[in-house]
Amino acid sequence: MGKRLVALAAADDELDVVAALDSPDHPQLGEDAGTVAGLGRLGVPLRSSLEAEADVLVDFSLPEAAEVIVETCRQRKIPLVVATTGLSDDQIKKLRVAAKEIPLLWAPNMSLAVNLAMRLSKLAAEALKDKDADVEIIERHHRFKEDAPSGTALKFGRIIADVMGQTEHRHGREGRPGKRPHNEIGYHAVRVGDNPGEHTIVFAMPGEMIEITVRATNRDCYAAGALAAAKFLVGKKPGLYGMDDVLF
Repeated sequence: MGKRLVALAAADDELDVVAALDSPDHPQLGEDAGTVAGLGRLGVPLRSSLEAEADVLVDFSLPEAAEVIVETCRQRKIPLVVATTGLSDDQIKKLRVAAKEIPLLWAPNMSLAVNLAMRLSKLAAEALKDKDADVEIIERHHRFKEDAPSGTALKFGRIIADVMGQTEHRHGREGRPGKRPHNEIGYHAVRVGDNPGEHTIVFAMPGEMIEITVRATNRDCYAAGALAAAKFLVGKKPGLYGMDDVLF
């Protein structure tokens, strides 16, 4: 994701890449970020800490790294886009505290199509909340993804449950779980190959069903959405923003 962020940002006339960050033990630390991304030199070395002045920062990393980035941006008053998933409750709390001091956009998925699908799922939930509908969420990702279900799948579930009132979130089924209760949403995580991300939301009633499916064909959609979020965030007042603010 870092490589694609650098590549797409470098190709965008509205953006200048002024810093590229990675782990202190990254084997290419010190090399030019453009070269690492396969573009040729940009004059921006890959570093483990932020030394440049920046108008906005985008974080696609791991929870532990995101926590450091949030604090860095809070201290330096830099707007921040957080695209990292798998954050703990304590890390989310720190993120919300930081949003009182800086503009901070946090979303489990930066894809514009995914966020539009979330709006469509909410619309479907509102239409079907009293129509005897069961809801299941199936997500597919690459074999290297560390969290399951995906943060995006869980976000879909929260959006739907807030409308339809489900109180149980079941992660897979095995054995003899018995009759499916109406107050649950089922999640099913598939990990295969290099799948960059796919989510299907199933609303099923007796005799009929509707599915909302959104899939990525490569990772550029996440980078493009994050950069759109970064542009949106510059100049905004402190607060916690989401991709709905970018889209609508």
